[in-house]
Amino acid sequence: MNKKTLFSVLSIIVGIVVLDQLTKLWIVRTLEYASTNGGSESFTVIPSFLIITSHRNYGASWGMFQDQLIFFIIVTLVALSVFVFLSKDIDFKEKPFYSIGLPLLIGGTIGNFIDRLRLGYVVDFIDTYIFGYNFPIFNVADMALTIGMTLFAIDIIILDELRKKKGRDTHAK
Repeated sequence: MNKKTLFSVLSIIVGIVVLDQLTKLWIVRTLEYASTNGGSESFTVIPSFLIITSHRNYGASWGMFQDQLIFFIIVTLVALSVFVFLSKDIDFKEKPFYSIGLPLLIGGTIGNFIDRLRLGYVVDFIDTYIFGYNFPIFNVADMALTIGMTLFAIDIIILDELRKKKGRDTHAK
């Protein structure tokens, strides 16, 4: 990986981690301060769609695996190891979805990992209602993980096959 690519990858990772941690810090300080002074621990941004809610998640998505901190630490370290190993294939020109998705996965993983190590839980705060369904509360790291996994999967499942087909067509001529 050349220096420019490394800088781009590290910029995405650091950007996600910093944004994630700053938003969580703001939520904890703002909403907990409000609740101790007679205010609410949530506020509506868009009625019936987006509410900012101070929430602590001791599990994984949808609250699965509650209070399994050691399990999450092990899984996170394994995932980060795999992501770092896969980083050798980052190439923004040839594989843009892969090359953006992987640093998003790393940044999101690190963002939530910091919470687990420091607090023993993850701070979540984005509470959405989609077509009347109250979607599980999430955070910036979760968004990075979801977007990163989507881009990564599109590249691996769809675009990689197209690249292979294009390579076969080029070699056949």
